[in-house]
Amino acid sequence: MAFTKRPAFNIIPTWLAPLLAEPKRALSELSTGLMMAVLVIPQSLGYALLAGLPPVMGLYSAIVPTMVYAYVGSSSVNAVGPVAITAIMTSGALSSYALGSLQYQAMAVTLALMVGVLLMLAHVIRLGWIMQFVSRGVASGFISGASVLIILGQLKHLIGTPLSGDGLIDMMGKMAGQERLFHAPTAMLGLGALGLLFMNRYRPTLMHGVLYRLLPKSAHAHIARFFIVVLVGVSIIIARQYDFANLGIATLAPLPTHLPPPALPMVSLDIIITLLPSALLIALIAFISSASVAGNLARIRHEPFAPNHELKGLGLANIASSLFGGFAVSGGISRTSMNVALGANTPLSSMVCAIGVLIIALFLGQFITGLPYAVLSAVIITSAIAMIDVASFRVAHAQDKSEALTLAMTFVACVGFGLNIGLIIGLLVSFALIIYRSHRVHMAVVGQVEGSEHFRNIHRHDVQTFDNMILIRIDESLYFGNVATVRTALDDICREYPTARHIVIIMTAVNHVDLSAQEMLADFNRTLIMDDKQLHFTEIKGPVMDALMHTPVITALSGQVFLSTGMAVNTLKNT
Repeated sequence: MAFTKRPAFNIIPTWLAPLLAEPKRALSELSTGLMMAVLVIPQSLGYALLAGLPPVMGLYSAIVPTMVYAYVGSSSVNAVGPVAITAIMTSGALSSYALGSLQYQAMAVTLALMVGVLLMLAHVIRLGWIMQFVSRGVASGFISGASVLIILGQLKHLIGTPLSGDGLIDMMGKMAGQERLFHAPTAMLGLGALGLLFMNRYRPTLMHGVLYRLLPKSAHAHIARFFIVVLVGVSIIIARQYDFANLGIATLAPLPTHLPPPALPMVSLDIIITLLPSALLIALIAFISSASVAGNLARIRHEPFAPNHELKGLGLANIASSLFGGFAVSGGISRTSMNVALGANTPLSSMVCAIGVLIIALFLGQFITGLPYAVLSAVIITSAIAMIDVASFRVAHAQDKSEALTLAMTFVACVGFGLNIGLIIGLLVSFALIIYRSHRVHMAVVGQVEGSEHFRNIHRHDVQTFDNMILIRIDESLYFGNVATVRTALDDICREYPTARHIVIIMTAVNHVDLSAQEMLADFNRTLIMDDKQLHFTEIKGPVMDALMHTPVITALSGQVFLSTGMAVNTLKNT
C-alpha cells in the first residue's frame, strides 16, 4: 500500500481511511501489531539491561514513543523504540554515575529529553539535508554492518555464548579468556528454532506443504507470519512444562504490572552542560541510523521519505520517552525488519504494537513469562539477516566502484569496531572520495560540430577545430582543492597547441570560483600575455560573473567575455 503523509494540520492521518475501507488490510495490520507486541517486549527488556537500567524502563520506551512516531514520523513501517545503539550510547554517556542507581536512571531520562529537544531544534532549522551527505554506500554499509552486529550480539542468547562488545574485535578480545564457548541445551533450542524459522522464510512450500493444500490461496501469505507466533507460544508451553530455568536456559521473568504517570525529568544548567556532548552524539547517530533504515525501506517500497520530517518524529518520540520514564529511542534495524517481515504496511501496526505492549504489560504478562530468550534471538536473527544489503553492493561493484568501496569499508568498520566508529569511518571515506573526484577535474578540448552551434569533445566526435584558437571546457566548479590540477592541465593543453593565439575557456559547468581559483586564472592570464596570447571566457553563469566582475580575472583580462561559444568562434576564428 502506498504511504502518503498527511498535511501537518490534519488530525486524522490519511493512511487510516483506506484501511477503514478495506477491513482485510486493517486486520492484517492489527495481527502484525499484536505479533510485534509479543516479540518486542523481551527485546525491550533486554535493551534496558544493556543500557544499565531496570528492565521495566525498556517497556516505558516501547509504548508512548512508538505511538508518537507512528503518528508524526516520516516512515510507514519504521519501528521506533529502544534499540541497541541508543542503549549502548546511553550506558557510555552515564558511565560516571553509579550503575543502576536512582541518579543513573534520572540522568538517562534527562538524556532522552535532551536528545529529543536537539532533534526538534534540528527539525525547526531544517537540518534534514544532512542526510544528503550520507551516501547510498554509507547507508547500506551501516545497515548491513548493524545487522551483522545484531546477529553476533544475539548469539549470547541463541547458543549461550558469553559474547559481548561494541564490535567483532572487542568481542573476540573478551572471548579470549572465556572457558565456556556455548551452553548445550540453549544452543540446541536456539539453533533448532533458527532452523525452523529459516525454513519458514526461505522454504515455505516445504515447510507448509500440507497447510498450503488445505487452505485457500488467499491465506497462504499469512501462514508464515503466524508460524512465528505459534513457535513463540509452543516454546513458552514447553519451557514451563520442562522447567527450562533449571536446565540453565534463560527465560523471560515476570513483567511489572504498572506504568508511571507522565512527569518532567530533572533539568539544570550543570546537567545540561555535562550531558550535552553525549546528547548531541546520540541525536546524530539516532537520526542517521533511523533515517538510513527508513530511507532505504522507502526506496525499496517506492514511498516518499522526508529526512526533515524524520527529525520531527524522532524528536517528539524521545521527548515522549523521557516524559514517561524511558530512555533514548530510535528506529531500530531489528525492530523494523521484524515489522516488515511480519507484514506491516502502515503505521497502524506500530500503534497496535504499542497498545499491545501496554495491555500485555498490565494484564497479560504472566502468559509470556517463561519465553526462552533463545527463541526470541532466533526470530531477531532471521529478521536481521533480511536487512543485510548484498544487492546494493553488487550493483555498486558493477556500476560505481567508489560507492562499492564506501559500502565495503563502512560495513567492515561497523562490524570490526562498532557502529559509532564504523559510521564515522564511512562518512570520512565518502567525503574523501568527494574531494578526490572534485580534485580530478574533467576538462575537454572541444570543436564545432559542422553546420551547428554545438561544441563537443574532439576525442569523441568528428568536429571542426581552429589553428589560432583552443576551446577548453571545464566540467567542475573551481576551488582551492583542484586549482593546481586545472592549472597544470591548462598549461599542458597550451603546449600541445603552440600556434593558438586565443585560449577560450567555456564555463558552462562552473558554478563557483573561489579566491584560490581566481588567483590561478589571473596568473594564467598574465602568463598568456607574456606569450603574446589572449585569454577569453564564454558562457559564464550570472552568479559566477557577479563574483568575478570586479576581480583581476575580469578587470585585467587580455581577451573578452562572450555570451556563447558560437559568438566567440565567429569573432576570433579569423583574427
